[in-house]
Amino acid sequence: MKDYYTILEVDKKASKDEIKKAFRKLAAKYHPDKKTGDEAKFKEVSEAYAVLSDDKKRAEYDAYGRSYAGGGAGQGGFNWGGFQGQGVEFDINDIFGDIFGGGGFGGQRQARGNDISIDIQLSFKEAVFGVKRSVTLTKDNVCDECTGSGAKEGTEMVTCETCNGNGKIRETRQSIMGPVATIRTCSECHGKGKAPKEKCSKCAGRGVIRGAEQIDIAIPAGIQNGEMIRMTGRGEALQGGTPGDLYIKVHVEQHPSIVREGMNLIAPLNIKLTDALLGATYTVETLDGDVSIKIPASIKHGEKLRIKGKGVPDERGSNRGDFLVRISIDIPKKLSRGAKKLVEQLREEGI
Repeated sequence: MKDYYTILEVDKKASKDEIKKAFRKLAAKYHPDKKTGDEAKFKEVSEAYAVLSDDKKRAEYDAYGRSYAGGGAGQGGFNWGGFQGQGVEFDINDIFGDIFGGGGFGGQRQARGNDISIDIQLSFKEAVFGVKRSVTLTKDNVCDECTGSGAKEGTEMVTCETCNGNGKIRETRQSIMGPVATIRTCSECHGKGKAPKEKCSKCAGRGVIRGAEQIDIAIPAGIQNGEMIRMTGRGEALQGGTPGDLYIKVHVEQHPSIVREGMNLIAPLNIKLTDALLGATYTVETLDGDVSIKIPASIKHGEKLRIKGKGVPDERGSNRGDFLVRISIDIPKKLSRGAKKLVEQLREEGI
């Protein structure tokens, strides 16, 4: 006796939503149209779902299913004859259309290709000001010979022989609960009901062809470490559907002295004790180049000076944050006799 809960990898107390979620996951894994497809396993999980998703059949299965030993009721088992002929039918696209996109028919969402994710390394300055990058990806692209139709140029589309123009394939198998029928998208015409009379020689009728494509990426100004850029339609192409998306994850290198705080940039500046007392002019290295900054007399340790408009620009480049200089006063570790005498005089004056 099959244990439907084990087949769907759920607990006996699982809710209908949990059962549906488990079925979607396994159906996506074993669907015959997938690379990881296994038709036998797909039919098995479909049968399990057909029973456990129906309240009445699930209740009867829970009551008698586990004690069934292949015999009749007189042998201590349960006679499943009452279920024969009832049957269960469901459209596989209705169950997990969000995984395959619904095959593009019956008012469901169009199928779409796989998404692609890549990583890009940026310098600190590139992340602040933005940069353009080009990457070359090997992936499924729309065939430029047939523009994705899969048909040889000049030939017509005819009724699909695999599904007889229905766009769907109905498969039925017998189970202990009676016939279980599943309806799925036709893998030949991808739900369109039409197939090319003569297939494109370049892509063998697939409508897509694997090859290298150069993609230009515009990294916006002010992007932060770990942010993701989405490029719609630049992922894997799929015949009869829309291409997936390209996701670019950004990794930003640290700057040796400058850190970012929102739209502002902050850098330390070490100054001499005498310059802190009397004031001075220093040169500060910003991302825009060297900038002179006046140190006011009697400045305190840790105080910040602001250089306006030298921080992080917004995405349009019309506004920028500020560059903040954090003052660090260097205290001499050792004083000469003359210097020590001067400091003592300052102390006598209450400074």
